[in-house]
Amino acid sequence: MNFVFLSPGYPVTCTNFCSELHAHGVNVLGIGDTPYDELSGQTKNALTEYYYVASLEDYDQVYRAAAFFIHKYGRIDWLESLNEYWLPLDAKLRTDFNIAVGTRTDGIRDLVSKSGMKRVFLDAGIPTARQHIVSDQAAAEAFIREVGYPVIVKPDIGVGANGAYKLHDAEELAAFYRSLPEEPYVMEEFLSGDICTYDAILDSRCEPLFESMCTYAPVLDSVQTDENITLYTTADVPAQLRMLGRKTAKAFAASRRFIHFEFIHLSKDYAGIGRAGDYAVMEVNMRPAGGHDPDMMNYAQSINVYSIYAEMVTTDARSFPAPDVCYYCAYAARKDGHTFTHTHEEIMERYGSDIVLQEEMPPIDWPSMGRYVYLAKFREKEEMEKYFSFVLG
Repeated sequence: MNFVFLSPGYPVTCTNFCSELHAHGVNVLGIGDTPYDELSGQTKNALTEYYYVASLEDYDQVYRAAAFFIHKYGRIDWLESLNEYWLPLDAKLRTDFNIAVGTRTDGIRDLVSKSGMKRVFLDAGIPTARQHIVSDQAAAEAFIREVGYPVIVKPDIGVGANGAYKLHDAEELAAFYRSLPEEPYVMEEFLSGDICTYDAILDSRCEPLFESMCTYAPVLDSVQTDENITLYTTADVPAQLRMLGRKTAKAFAASRRFIHFEFIHLSKDYAGIGRAGDYAVMEVNMRPAGGHDPDMMNYAQSINVYSIYAEMVTTDARSFPAPDVCYYCAYAARKDGHTFTHTHEEIMERYGSDIVLQEEMPPIDWPSMGRYVYLAKFREKEEMEKYFSFVLG
């Protein structure tokens, strides 16, 4: 099997996927804009061959790289980046080289466009916030008369919370329209509650081979208010979230993928959407969760999601055993500008046996993910809550 992997060395989780694919007998062929000598030893060992391009934004270069691999190794069976930014590039290459597995150009818009996703949610009867495609201020005011303040405005096509704003009143709305972005934006009804993700590896029938949930406060709020970061991953996916996650996967025909869907766990009632305690979908991501999340899934379930993904690719099944014991994997991250009761040394003294990773994040991640990260695992949720209070109190 020939698997072309775009940007195999970045982020680091991509290298882990490549390594497991290689271990399962896959011919992993890398295309990337990192010079070969700068790749890690693990990445080099996972690849059969690597083709360097000056820029992955230059489609002609990437096309020639894929054509070279076909000439040398034969037909491409699979092509992925597992990266939100490169999903349209993945789709175009699959289309141009007639690669059977994965979304092609004619289906990519509903996977990357917030307005496209919304149409799928509504057609499938999946609870979701009301949305308005940003045009003029009068149309926005009419929409807000229906849903009320605050509202969220964000790029129709974008990654994470980049370019997103919460507008609380008419003054902030007017300011947004005075410097209206050039790219298309959408405006959405604000739903109050924590974010709960549905993460899964799906087979060719859109059935899950693995499922997980991550819970955290909305990223936009934590960035704007400069709050410290807590989140956790667990195998204990609530029944309603599990049902909606599976329904959403089938609505998007998300077969043979690692998916990351975001839902709001409603903290109050919303007419036509749900009651407090229900779930409403925010958006779909047709790739694994970013950052430390895949490793948190491993710690929480004593498994290897990279191996389960490789098994899905090679056999369309899972043989990796179910865990005997599951945990809550907890992420606590401190930001600069806060005063903390306990020192680093005190944290390590009390929780050193529970902490599985401790590091300083890259500066680009400090606003959204914190600067100093402490990753730990616990059998009981109450233990985790005490840990969050100790680290961030």
